[in-house]
Amino acid sequence: MAQIKVLIADDHALVRMGLRLLIGSQKDLRLVAEVKNGREAVEAVERLRPDVAVLDLMMPQLNGSEAAAKIKASCPDTKVVVLTSYEMSNGIAQALRNGARGAMLKNADNAQLAQAIRKVAGGGEYVSPEIRQQLAVNPPIPDLTPRQEEILASMIRGLTDRDIARQLGIRQDGVNEHVSAILRKIGAANRTEAVAIALRKHLLKI
Repeated sequence: MAQIKVLIADDHALVRMGLRLLIGSQKDLRLVAEVKNGREAVEAVERLRPDVAVLDLMMPQLNGSEAAAKIKASCPDTKVVVLTSYEMSNGIAQALRNGARGAMLKNADNAQLAQAIRKVAGGGEYVSPEIRQQLAVNPPIPDLTPRQEEILASMIRGLTDRDIARQLGIRQDGVNEHVSAILRKIGAANRTEAVAIALRKHLLKI
């Protein structure tokens, strides 16, 4: 039986070491590269064409979701599994929309991760029960428009609607309309709750 070629990407050396040891302990898996950010992951996948890329969801330069999209576009035969240690339903849902075929929490046991790698390598999908439950009880928030993201980022920095209007060069009543739309999408009762939800769910790269 041919070995499954695996690439791992995580910005924490200890996590990479754990993944390396896991893959090395499985006779049907072979590690072909380990990298520390999403951009390096995409470049290594394009160069080495592994069967599976195991990506940390939160990495510098390109996160796991962004890297998954680029890998799907340039190397569709490489299947992606994303790992996360946070309750990030939006990030996980986006990664799955971007082409990831698997999603797991980092605290999953070795057998579960090996099973996920094998399943996606064979053309299937593997979303762990914990992730499925997380998506069910904490559904992802609809995508914000670029302007709404700008305004939400300004809200997080504590700017008033007047400050935001001046900063973006738009009318204050236009800011008010965007803020109302943001609150509806996020499911927040007020600006303070919107900021708390945005920070908890990592809705913005800040």
